[in-house]
Amino acid sequence: MQHTPDPALDHPRSRTAFRGVRRLVSGYLGLSVLTLVAIVLLRGDAAAVNDAVWIRGTLVVVSAVVMFVCAVRAARGSRPAYHRMRIISAAMVLVIAVIIVLPGPFPLWLKIEQGVCGLVLTGVVAILNGRHLRTLFADR
Repeated sequence: MQHTPDPALDHPRSRTAFRGVRRLVSGYLGLSVLTLVAIVLLRGDAAAVNDAVWIRGTLVVVSAVVMFVCAVRAARGSRPAYHRMRIISAAMVLVIAVIIVLPGPFPLWLKIEQGVCGLVLTGVVAILNGRHLRTLFADR
């Protein structure tokens, strides 16, 4: 596993960036778990919960867990974890935009929830792609 030097990780800008990423990813994870709980509670309402909602809800929780693990590892200096987070967060924002815009099997309540997730992940994308972290994790 590739790691950056410890002094760079202890820089105040690094600590602030990682703290922001962890908070946003924790919020994304919490919201995703709450959404899955709502899906379970609403499972008897075919208009609110269909197969697509179950699949999406489950995949979002899995992606949130992966992102959380990557956030912890990136804060410890793992370049692969940092790069995974950049890819996953950007991909999730794009998928969320498609889910919201295109008509399909997702009910309005899930599109609204996904919109909130998209806003949270946009913050993650912005921090991860900021100059400080890109420089910190630049391949040498």
